Amino acid sequence: MTKYLARRLAFAVFLVIAVSSASLVLARLAPGDFVTASQGGQMSREAMERARAQYGLNKSLGAQYVDWIVAAAHLDFGQSLLYDRPVRDLIPERAANTAILALTAIVLATLVGLPLGVISGSRRGGAVVGAIRSASLVLLSMPPLLTSLFLVFLAARSGWLPVAGMRSAQLPAGGALLDLIRHLVVPAAAIGLPLAAMLERVQAQAMREVVDQPFVLATLARGVPRARVVWRDALKPALRPVASVYGLIIGTLLSGSFAVEVITAWPGLGNLMLNALRARDVYLVAGCAGAGAMFLAIGTLVSDLALGLVDPRGRA
Repeated sequence: MTKYLARRLAFAVFLVIAVSSASLVLARLAPGDFVTASQGGQMSREAMERARAQYGLNKSLGAQYVDWIVAAAHLDFGQSLLYDRPVRDLIPERAANTAILALTAIVLATLVGLPLGVISGSRRGGAVVGAIRSASLVLLSMPPLLTSLFLVFLAARSGWLPVAGMRSAQLPAGGALLDLIRHLVVPAAAIGLPLAAMLERVQAQAMREVVDQPFVLATLARGVPRARVVWRDALKPALRPVASVYGLIIGTLLSGSFAVEVITAWPGLGNLMLNALRARDVYLVAGCAGAGAMFLAIGTLVSDLALGLVDPRGRA
């Protein structure tokens, strides 16, 4: 298990370095820079050159990358040109907000998708199974962006829930926690419901295959109640395919959360990345991309560990 974790951690480190480096290089190679994006129409050519020298944008790409990678090795990821703050101070603040949203969405997807998948996969037909499958197909056909627009529209028309932001200007009677939960409903549902549909489909297919196995049929033949066999004996082997796709789900969760954050004005990495791209803030772009890669690496590691616990053969 130690070697298994070491390999996964080494891959996670490589992924973060590769993604953040590629983001820095691509942001630098794109036309324009921070000076032209922010002050290009209001400064003389000489003033723009002085500003580039001040921000270190007059260096060659190779020199800038070498300086950045050496500083990053000492956990200094540069100074955000847009916010005039160290990137390593900005990223944790926004990453924590994205983590709250992502964790809520994945918990919602798991609590909804897995039980429904067990139900639809362990039964041959009926109105309940048909309703679950129909709802899953509808949700799978709607990307998080479209789902968030639909939920924002419903929240705006009903007035029951906030449509944007993470906090209210004035806290409600229930306090800060209740206010956060109310703001979480729309973005977490926009991300979590399509993921719940995905999990339901995967779990249903796995459950259908397991309930036809000889050991399940033999247990049923001995007179053990079907519900007990499904939820106790068949569930664990049916979880292997779900555990194997959790890493992909984390990646989908992250990319989907970026779009939802923009739509719902959630102050997470998605909004920060969008602002950095607009301003051509190369160091902040690299930091956001690296944080996103870290989310993906952690999700893949969790998926591998879950698969290793469910099926020890996955540790090889």
